[in-house]
Amino acid sequence: MTVHRNFELIAPSGYPHDSEALHRALHRLHAQGHRVGGEEAATRRYQRFAGTDGERAADLNRLADPSRELPDVVLAVRGGYGAVRILHGLDYEGLQRRLTDQPVALVGHSDFTAIQLALLARAGVKTFGGPMLVSDFGAEDLSEFTMHHFWSALTKPTMTVTSNTPQAHSVDVSGMLWGGNLAVLASLIGTPYMPPVQGGILFIEDVNEQPFRVERMIYQLHLAGILAQQQALVLGDFSGSKPYDYDNGYDLHAMIEQVRSLIGIPIVTGLQFGHVRNMLTLPVGADAHLVADAHGFKLMLAGYPCLG
Repeated sequence: MTVHRNFELIAPSGYPHDSEALHRALHRLHAQGHRVGGEEAATRRYQRFAGTDGERAADLNRLADPSRELPDVVLAVRGGYGAVRILHGLDYEGLQRRLTDQPVALVGHSDFTAIQLALLARAGVKTFGGPMLVSDFGAEDLSEFTMHHFWSALTKPTMTVTSNTPQAHSVDVSGMLWGGNLAVLASLIGTPYMPPVQGGILFIEDVNEQPFRVERMIYQLHLAGILAQQQALVLGDFSGSKPYDYDNGYDLHAMIEQVRSLIGIPIVTGLQFGHVRNMLTLPVGADAHLVADAHGFKLMLAGYPCLG
């Protein structure tokens, strides 16, 4: 039996540029019997953003209002750019009071990483890296994989992610799972919105970034001392980069081997997360246990919001 959920849309970054995908997404959610609030967030436009900074911050701050019923799922409309502009305007104390230990799932990825890390750093609020309204729920060819893992992650108190991607070294570590989009993550270094995670398991992904740019951002994390404080670095998908003749054999694999020789913590590859059609949903801030060897890896997760 399908459980009908209450969705609340937020648009902390860009506005949807594909109206057909937006309409498909809304139609699918309504057809499944879900209630969708905040649809106006998906139609606002201000310059390249989904509304003014104040309007976009208000989407999130409404969650702190005790007079409003909390939704089950808070879903980002899309990524792009703009979330960093509203970080200073969020009601972290109010959001912490309202959301801590509540069965509410805040979901998104890409630029939404800024919101997720700020909420973790300033309020201890755990969220989910996962699909977004337009690109995923509104995809012309809806991914059954993405939808299955989305609902599974949100409705089960524990989850296990497995991969048969062979790993270069054996790993057996535990810590907080955190991370997201690498470019956004790197941009928060030195700010109050970067979670001071010790002994964590950091996962990263990015899109349309050449291997040297990915390496440069990982170096930034390394030189800032952040990687040395983690148990492992887990690499998701880095799609969209194009090889150049100038690279002369320097590709993503060469970059990973260079970083592996540098950072002093295990690197695990093959996490099915990022700007890809078939995407996992991962709880940011969850308790994690990562085991990896030549046969693949297993990531066991618990301690995150569960809709039940």
